[in-house]
Amino acid sequence: MPKYPNSRGKYQNRNRGPKGLRRNDRIRAAEVRVIGPEGTNLGVMAPRKALELAKKVGLDLIEVSPSARPPVCRILDFGKFLYEESKKQKDTKQASTKLKEVKFRVGIGEHDFVTKLRRAESFLDHGNKVKLTLQFRGRENEHRELGFERVKLAAHELQGVATADSEPRLVGRQVTQILSPLPEAKRVLKFNAADHELDESEDHDEDEFEHEDEDVAES
Repeated sequence: MPKYPNSRGKYQNRNRGPKGLRRNDRIRAAEVRVIGPEGTNLGVMAPRKALELAKKVGLDLIEVSPSARPPVCRILDFGKFLYEESKKQKDTKQASTKLKEVKFRVGIGEHDFVTKLRRAESFLDHGNKVKLTLQFRGRENEHRELGFERVKLAAHELQGVATADSEPRLVGRQVTQILSPLPEAKRVLKFNAADHELDESEDHDEDEFEHEDEDVAES
C-alpha cells in the first residue's frame, strides 16, 4: 500500500501543469537533486530513478528549481504543491498592498466629488487600500458632522469595490477612514470602465490644504 494513500490518483495522469513547470517524465535534465516528501535531501540521481521513487509513494516529481545545477526536484502531491504556491503568491500580493490617500473637503462640488470617487475606486480595483481624508478649514470646524457625513457618503458610494476597516474617526482637524478592496471577483465598478488604467499621479486639490493658517485666523 502506498505511503501516501490520500494522494491524487496515478502519477501517469498528472503530467500537464502550468506553463514552464516540468514534472514527472517531462523533466529533461541528465541529473537532478531530489528532495523527498518530508524535505529530506535524497541526493543527485537520474530523473528516471527519481520518478520511480515518486511513483512508489503515489506522488509526483516536480522540478522546483530548474536553474540550479543540477536542477532541484521535489517529490510532492501536485495538487498540494499548486495550492501552496497559490497561497505564497496571495501572501506576497497582500504584503505589497499600498495605502493610497484621497482628499476631500466639506464644500466639494458634485463634479469634483465624483472625480475623487473615480480615483478612489481605481485604487481599490487595483488592489490598494484607500485612506479617505477630509480636513476642516476655518469655520468648517464648527460643523464637523458635515465632514463625517461626507466621508460616510464616499464610503457608501465605493461599497461595490471596498469594505470599511472601521468607522470614520476624527484625528486632529481631519476625519479619516480606511477602505480595503473587496476580492476581485466581487468588485462592481461604478465610476470606472472595466479596462481602466491606474492613475499614479499625486492627488492635488485646489487650495484644499493650503493657507490653513489664514482660514484659522478668519474664524
